[in-house]
Amino acid sequence: MRINQIKFFLVGFFLVMLTACGYKPSSVLIKNIFDDTIYVKVNVDRAEPENAPFVKDEMNRLVYTRFKGKVTSKEKAKSKIKINYRGTEFNAIAYDNGYITRYRADIRVRFKMVTKNGTLTKSITARHEANIQASSLESSTLRTEAIRKGLEKALDEFIAYVSVKGMLASSDNRQTK
Repeated sequence: MRINQIKFFLVGFFLVMLTACGYKPSSVLIKNIFDDTIYVKVNVDRAEPENAPFVKDEMNRLVYTRFKGKVTSKEKAKSKIKINYRGTEFNAIAYDNGYITRYRADIRVRFKMVTKNGTLTKSITARHEANIQASSLESSTLRTEAIRKGLEKALDEFIAYVSVKGMLASSDNRQTK
């Protein structure tokens, strides 16, 4: 019985703290920037076209889950996101007996957005570090995995950027009222 009372108290305490500090989820802040209907277009580097479906699917998932919006056709959309995957650069960062054992992948992505407040552009370079295996087949798989993890990081950074823009737009709206 005592444990249930402590749990109830802790849950109540955290709920009060979240509402008292003015916390708003990113989906609420993003609504200040994007409309409900969003068109997503992905342009991919010709050297690595296999990443286009991954980026498109990830961005669509983010629109549904984080933006609480709907992906629609270009004609019906009120907001647009154009993603340019500009390639990946691999740099060796560790060697063992002259062989590369660890590398860093720098993934370059550019976002162009048509929002409620006009057009925004954001370039992001995400980094992912990984070990290289002795097998070339495993290394190829790890290369693709490194690119995808880097793209995930770039999309997460994009969400953070849009959330901050939404928070700033919200505070600007409050100041003008």
